[in-house]
Amino acid sequence: MKKWLIAAVLCLWSQSAHAQSAENLRKIETYLNNIRSLEATFVQMSSNGGTAEGRLFIEKPNKIRMEYASPTNVLIVGDGNYIVYNDTDLDQVTHIDYDDIPATLILADDIKIDGKKIKVTDFYQDSGSTTITLEYTEKGDLGPITLVFSNNPMELKQWKIVDPQSVEVTVSLYDTQKDKDLDERLFKFKDSKAGPLNYKKRR
Repeated sequence: MKKWLIAAVLCLWSQSAHAQSAENLRKIETYLNNIRSLEATFVQMSSNGGTAEGRLFIEKPNKIRMEYASPTNVLIVGDGNYIVYNDTDLDQVTHIDYDDIPATLILADDIKIDGKKIKVTDFYQDSGSTTITLEYTEKGDLGPITLVFSNNPMELKQWKIVDPQSVEVTVSLYDTQKDKDLDERLFKFKDSKAGPLNYKKRR
């Protein structure tokens, strides 16, 4: 009799945990899908000891700009078709496909964490934050991305990826502003030889 009761309790607990997990996933989906634009200061840290900081701009779908502050003279610009990686020290411009970068998941217009194209490989939540690791099911060479959110209010605070050299890269966001009107020129690459791009922040 005791064994039956224990089994029943465990079964109910498992169902409750599953439902709670599903509810959390829906909250994360809703939060990410409701972002139209985002501007923040970022600090980037790598497991090999590298550090950098700068400004991040996102406009959905698929537009991104990461301006790295000196001494990291790098600019990353994605216009929705491809991503440009510009190392101004080396005067080198590289075009990158969106499908080759795990972090472009947060740029999508309609994110579904349903196990079909994106599956959960790790999940943790406490009173202050929620951490979820997501992996593409159809892109074998593309590594997972871990997202960290504050809970109240829900806000994206950090993401982590592992690059092709097995270096873990963590990007933390500060002073985040959502749904601002951003200048479209932010997402158009302009060669550094032509001078810096001046843009106007709209409130």
